[in-house]
Amino acid sequence: MEIFQEKGWLMNKKLPRFKSREEEAKFWETHSSSDYLEGLEDVTHLFTVAPELVHKIQQGAKKKLISLRLASWEIDRAKAIAKRRHMPYQVLLRSWIDEGLSREARSA
Repeated sequence: MEIFQEKGWLMNKKLPRFKSREEEAKFWETHSSSDYLEGLEDVTHLFTVAPELVHKIQQGAKKKLISLRLASWEIDRAKAIAKRRHMPYQVLLRSWIDEGLSREARSA
């Protein structure tokens, strides 16, 4: 019974208001949406998604761990920039890689 009450409390957490998308992304990296089900609204509108976006979403869900050696100063600069943007530096580096790959694909 106590566990149920504790779970009931977790389910009623209020979703915070975010100042930026980066702040929201950082929040969801450390929180589970299942703890905030009560604060979510039902979706009543249907929409279609471009096949390219569907593919990108599916690929984004499949992440593979790699080892990448960077100079200390590169990591320090990335951390400083990420701190100003209120996001983890790993997310920043990954977004830069994604932007570079997209730019190369467009120019090819």
